Amino acid sequence: MTVTDKDRDVLARTLWGEARGEGLAGMVAVAWTIRNRVVDGKDKSWWGEGYAGVCQKPYQFSCWNLNDPNYPFLSGEKPIPAGEFASCRLAASQVIDGLKPDPTGGATHYYATTMPKPPAWAAKAKQTLKFGHHVFFKDVP
Repeated sequence: MTVTDKDRDVLARTLWGEARGEGLAGMVAVAWTIRNRVVDGKDKSWWGEGYAGVCQKPYQFSCWNLNDPNYPFLSGEKPIPAGEFASCRLAASQVIDGLKPDPTGGATHYYATTMPKPPAWAAKAKQTLKFGHHVFFKDVP
């Protein structure tokens, strides 16, 4: 699969929006969840095509929702602090380039523990990891 500069940038922006407070290991875990969707083995995946397509699939990663407070930063309307973004780019590159193993055990979903309650899908999915403020799952119905 060809990975474009846009794919790298959108993945890094998604990591900033979804996991910037989780440290490098937490961002790597979120990035692997996205990579697991990208490489799901299907010709035309429901998740979207490539990293940018998966990250920006409507209503999959809330930071890309137009009403999310992170969106002005992800869209470029406001600048992301350079130091924070450098960590996000590092995590994105490590996952895209296969330099870090998958700590999520094949997860395709996660939710933030800061949510008022877990999403309904989590009840029937297999939890693979709890790390920082995220809980990761696979085999989501």
